[in-house]
Amino acid sequence: MNETLQLFNLSGRRALITGSGRGIGLALARGLADAGAAVVINDRNQQKASTIAASLRDEGFDADSAIFDVTDRVQVSEAINAFEERIGAIDILVNNAGIQRRAPLETFSAADWNDLLRVNLDGAFHVSQAVARHMLARGHGKIINLCSVQGELARPGIAPYAATKGAIRMLTKGMCAEWASRGIQANALAPGYFATDLNRALVDDPAFSDWLCKRTPAGRWGRVEELCGAAVFLASRASDFVNGQTLFVDGGLTSVV
Repeated sequence: MNETLQLFNLSGRRALITGSGRGIGLALARGLADAGAAVVINDRNQQKASTIAASLRDEGFDADSAIFDVTDRVQVSEAINAFEERIGAIDILVNNAGIQRRAPLETFSAADWNDLLRVNLDGAFHVSQAVARHMLARGHGKIINLCSVQGELARPGIAPYAATKGAIRMLTKGMCAEWASRGIQANALAPGYFATDLNRALVDDPAFSDWLCKRTPAGRWGRVEELCGAAVFLASRASDFVNGQTLFVDGGLTSVV
């Protein structure tokens, strides 16, 4: 492998991907594993995470699992500390865990608002803080926060979700401001519209799909595996001087009117 391609090689690195029991998280875990990383599958359900990790091992990948709820600060800290002591260092963190709630802003419930904040924003904060403490002690680490085109563009019915993703963009910049000089690169990966369970209601809506394909220069929904190249870049030595940035993978959606 030549020197440039070697920059993207993740062999010898371990990546924790939160919410990786399905969808984008699972696709990213598989993509990072394919680039050589040992991956850590995270889910609240122990059997689900263990089964996925075992399946990846059967495919020849190095995979473990870490069971915790990203919204539980104490549980997160204890799980991360135990994993680092029992298995080894987490070199790459992908904050992927997230939920969606849809309703008009004037009728949006306080419960749904709080759920979005707890999972999408608090969760990224709790896990980043727990993992970064170990990264800072070692003097290196990569953090990738899953953002969204909704961190840049608003759409009716999901204003609170967009608010959490806008906050993730600024949290990423804050991580850069605080930790860049101490060896951590923190960046955000912002998917456009991808066909996942989270977007099932939209994927199944012919009118929305027609609008989206006309609105997106690429003319289609994204495929989850198309996020893997960007994730490998942000997780690898190739991005060692990239910090605090948001990389949009959206088929050109945020570049046109």
